[in-house]
Amino acid sequence: MVKHQPLQVYERQLCLSCITGIYGCRWKRYQRSHDDTTKWELLWSFILLFTFCLLLVWFYFWWEAHNDYNEFNWFLYNRSGEWSDGTVPILATTAAGFTYIAFLMILALCHVVLGQQLNLHWLHKIGVAAALFTTIVGVISVSQTWGQEWDVIPISLQATGPFLHIGALAAVTALSWIVAGQVARTEKTSTLPSQFVLFQVVVVLLYLSVLLGLYVVPMYITSPCIMDPTTLKQRPDVIGHQGAPMLAPENTLWSFQRALQMNVTGFEADVAISVDGVPFLMHDRTLRRTTDVEKVFPDRQMEDASFFNWTDLQQLNAGQWFLKDDPFWTVHNLSPHEKDLIANQTVCSLEQLLKMAFYHNSTVVFRLRRPPPEHPCYHSWVNDTLQAVQQSGVPQGLVMWTPDEHRAQVRQLAPGLIQTSVEKRSPQFLHQYGISRLLLRYNQASPQEIRNFSQSNINLTLYTINEPWLYSVLWCSGVSSVSSEASHILKKVPYPIWLMRPDEYCMMWVCVDLISFAVVIGIFIFQKYRMSGMRSYNPEQIMLSAAVRRSSRDLNVMKEKLIFSEVGNGVGSAEELYTDNGYDYYTNQGISQ
Repeated sequence: MVKHQPLQVYERQLCLSCITGIYGCRWKRYQRSHDDTTKWELLWSFILLFTFCLLLVWFYFWWEAHNDYNEFNWFLYNRSGEWSDGTVPILATTAAGFTYIAFLMILALCHVVLGQQLNLHWLHKIGVAAALFTTIVGVISVSQTWGQEWDVIPISLQATGPFLHIGALAAVTALSWIVAGQVARTEKTSTLPSQFVLFQVVVVLLYLSVLLGLYVVPMYITSPCIMDPTTLKQRPDVIGHQGAPMLAPENTLWSFQRALQMNVTGFEADVAISVDGVPFLMHDRTLRRTTDVEKVFPDRQMEDASFFNWTDLQQLNAGQWFLKDDPFWTVHNLSPHEKDLIANQTVCSLEQLLKMAFYHNSTVVFRLRRPPPEHPCYHSWVNDTLQAVQQSGVPQGLVMWTPDEHRAQVRQLAPGLIQTSVEKRSPQFLHQYGISRLLLRYNQASPQEIRNFSQSNINLTLYTINEPWLYSVLWCSGVSSVSSEASHILKKVPYPIWLMRPDEYCMMWVCVDLISFAVVIGIFIFQKYRMSGMRSYNPEQIMLSAAVRRSSRDLNVMKEKLIFSEVGNGVGSAEELYTDNGYDYYTNQGISQ
């Protein structure tokens, strides 16, 4: 016996199909469910949320670490021996992973809003696990090889904290629509399991805790840029770190000339001593990265740079590598004349740099590297350097002396040199040893310490400052000078990026909190009113009203399904099958009516 039953009539739900299809590969209506999410899927939802938060921090870290990309590439070079921009693959994979996880988070929130069961597809679970694993590996690797860079996060928050707070508060306020909807559904439905109700309560309490925390977090946000503008000190001097290495090969005469064109007040360089006692400028231990030693002296390319004599060093080209490797992605902006000048650069001696500084009345700070013990100048390296300073004719007041070794002897031989320390010491210690300047990495001095050094008449220079936001924070902190590889960028910063009076910030904070609070309360009231006027329908219920009101062209009418039942075999009738499965049964006569 064959009985024909008309199937259910549904409206089109393309948006819902896309959401559930992309998230859980549930493209058909019968695959979707309004049942409670299983504990296993809830666990995956928390893993997805944790991965999103971790990737958000990881993405923010690399975004703000842009100031030190060159430092990171140099670390990689010391480990691999080959120069490459290692930040490109990291940034590409981080951006792709964050975009993917953020997209899944949006789909999960849409499921919650629409009351759909969370059921992440197994392919997405593999993707989430891969993103989580690679991010954890990246965090561990950075902590082991570049751990000091994590300090960029709290430092950058001094510049971005007030604005990130507003963005976070806006996002959490928007989430109140979802939380309020869940609360309204819970109040309306009296047959929910106690475990589900308890879970909803925990979610609401967690949400309110986060919201309250965001309301009061400005009390703990500190920034030197929240200050009275009338107390702002003069613009910090900019010292060209290795000249202008983004515009010309580092530690070459053309690089320092380009730095002068960017209005720097001094130079910073790294100094080694040749085998015949000539101090010259070189950052690396070997000559492989910044010269053509592989071509001129192929058998000596791995040899320490200090074991070359000055005659051999002058035979090397120190500019072609810059055009070839393009370490800062700036070669395409150079004119043909500049490229010709760069291609003919040679290794620069300390004496040449000092003469240039003397001519332009610029200060010079250099880091002197002691040669290896087997070097002929191992014991005379300080005297050789002092001799080069004296031969250059530069006034001693323009030279900052950094080596701690034999400092008392240096003060006797050249009392006019500016004694500078590259190690963080207390002001009392510095005054005791006649040191008047400090040269530190920017993460080694807090705003309070900067003020203490300034009050103790210790001139502080921080390196390496390449980003305008970091330069602005240090300017507001009161630092006297910075060392930069991007003097052409800092030249365009005539004033801190933002400056706000404390009372203005307090007013902004209170207004934003009040607006957020009012919006959240309004959303909860609206969701309660909205849910109270809605009837509960079985998600699989036949929409007869829609069938009566609309024409067949506006509906997606499924074809009839033939339900075969063999009465003799005891299968039961179609009516019994429909009743057992919880579906509403309608006769053909009911439809026609």
